[in-house]
Amino acid sequence: MKMIRHVAAALTASLGLAAAALAQEAGSGEAVVIELNAMKANEGSCTLTFLVTNGHAGQIDKAVYETVLFDRAGQLERLTLFDFGTLPAGRPRVRQFSIPGLVCDDLGQVLINGANTCEAPDLSDTACDAGLLLQTRTRIGLIG
Repeated sequence: MKMIRHVAAALTASLGLAAAALAQEAGSGEAVVIELNAMKANEGSCTLTFLVTNGHAGQIDKAVYETVLFDRAGQLERLTLFDFGTLPAGRPRVRQFSIPGLVCDDLGQVLINGANTCEAPDLSDTACDAGLLLQTRTRIGLIG
């Protein structure tokens, strides 16, 4: 069990470094990187797992993104808010959202429509949206 924790910690650290490198490659070291990392079907719901990294020099105290879910046919399934909570500077965080009544196999695309709430007193007003970088490790598209 201890070995699994060490492997998980190393994987999380390397994913965080990869996200920071992605922000640097895109020419914006100061960006929020959101990766749709996994999805899991549950009885009566679908859980989406995100890896999010705040590439800014300061902490984001609260980041809530308006999120739009589309089915495989491209039709709107629902509009919701995902609260990513506190995002410390330069540290990867994993956030999970369980969506009741959603079948994972029916989900085709996720749109991050923009920040609904962005509380970051030491950063600009656009810290959550400016240079937002999105990627996915699933078959589901992640756009913004």
